Amino acid sequence: MSDVAPQSEPDDGPRILIAVIRTGGIAGIRRHWQVEPPREEMPRWVELIDRCPWEEPCPTQRGADRYIWSIRAHTPDVRHERELPESALDGPWRRLVDAVREASATPDSPASRA
Repeated sequence: MSDVAPQSEPDDGPRILIAVIRTGGIAGIRRHWQVEPPREEMPRWVELIDRCPWEEPCPTQRGADRYIWSIRAHTPDVRHERELPESALDGPWRRLVDAVREASATPDSPASRA
């Protein structure tokens, strides 16, 4: 039996980074939210990312002054990028975007890294 404690995993291991950018609208203001969750929160974020239909065709939206959402999710295994019109931001997309916005709006949250 050893008295040596197991070494903790180094902090520079695989990470997750999720960025959401909203452009458009009447004023054309660009907004950016980003999270890089700590290792213990990674499974929750991977699940949110995996539920999004990254490869499905997206409906087009015509008209002026509409929001466009750009979503990037980088995990240790995959890199996803997608642009969606406001009208397509529902279901798993909405849950992912809302989670990123909430985490980055809370400065004390360990997941916020903006």
